[in-house]
Amino acid sequence: MINKVDNAKRIRMRNSFTNSFVALVISLLLGMLLIGISGYSPIESYIAIFGVSLGTVKGFALSLSQATPLMFTGLAFALAYKVKMINTGAEGQLYAGAMAAALIGAYITNLPTGIHIFLGFLAAFLAGGLVAFIVALAKVYLNANEIIMSLMLNEIIILFTSYLANGPLKSPGSGVGQTEMIADSAKLTKLIPQTQLTTAIFVAILAACILQYVLEKTVFGYEIKVTGYNLNAANVAGIHVSKTYLITFALSGAIAGLGGAAMALGVNYRFIEGFSSGYGFAGISIAALAAYNPIGVIFSAFLIGVLKSGTITLNRTTNIPVELVDIIQVLVLIFVAAPALIKTIMKWTKKIRVKSGKVQKTYGGENS
Repeated sequence: MINKVDNAKRIRMRNSFTNSFVALVISLLLGMLLIGISGYSPIESYIAIFGVSLGTVKGFALSLSQATPLMFTGLAFALAYKVKMINTGAEGQLYAGAMAAALIGAYITNLPTGIHIFLGFLAAFLAGGLVAFIVALAKVYLNANEIIMSLMLNEIIILFTSYLANGPLKSPGSGVGQTEMIADSAKLTKLIPQTQLTTAIFVAILAACILQYVLEKTVFGYEIKVTGYNLNAANVAGIHVSKTYLITFALSGAIAGLGGAAMALGVNYRFIEGFSSGYGFAGISIAALAAYNPIGVIFSAFLIGVLKSGTITLNRTTNIPVELVDIIQVLVLIFVAAPALIKTIMKWTKKIRVKSGKVQKTYGGENS
């Protein structure tokens, strides 16, 4: 029985990754078509995007640094989705984590570097988790819709942190909304000089590995998966569903908060108003592209990081509109979010191959 369950699980996972791969290929092909229709060279565009992003040290570092916050938000969405909860609040949780980490970094001083950085990440973890926990409480005890709650909290948190950065916590003499610079002891180490790639990427990879282990090897991971697969079965098995919802969704928000700490401690060295370019919402497509697998999120985030890095390269080296790269990312989201469409395309492709084979066989028979 266990072998049958494991086999079914492997088949579902393989199908999910296949659908994601096909979605990516179709998106890239359609992207080439759109670029060509717009009057630009698809080959030149893709060389600019992938050649520099992957072919140079600084380009590769830029891709990884762009991917780092996306890894956190992708993991956040993937974890919540394991219990079939939709965390659309990762953007707000990211901001809450960034503000908490920036405050720890700026106003707590005279600490060893390791401890200071740890406290910054811990504060971000707790801040993001608290925001998500509020949503989960409303979901469990008031039957509120977590999607709407998360979206509304995004606005509240972003506006509140904007008020703090422009008001009581604003850095004196600054023309933009930002807090004081964090202490040197709170700054993350750069892995490559003159880049934004920091040790935060190791935190993201570690988080993915821990999540993978928890989901596959622990009782709590089993409870998460059973709750997500079949709520009735979870109740019959004696799983405390409400507790599972609360803990899982809170952990989801906490992981998104870590992404905020990565930006505040490793890139901006403070909280800056509007620092996110939609990292929280991008995590949705990243998680879907990875088939909601924590380890897969690392690779799908890197892919989107390459595209984002390529956008910067296009802007610097060519006159090709960067919006075309954004369209490719949107196409990935559309196809990944529509698995039925991918399955239909694959069926059409299979039928075409079968018909083609029949035609060739008939043609060969007529000549024989």
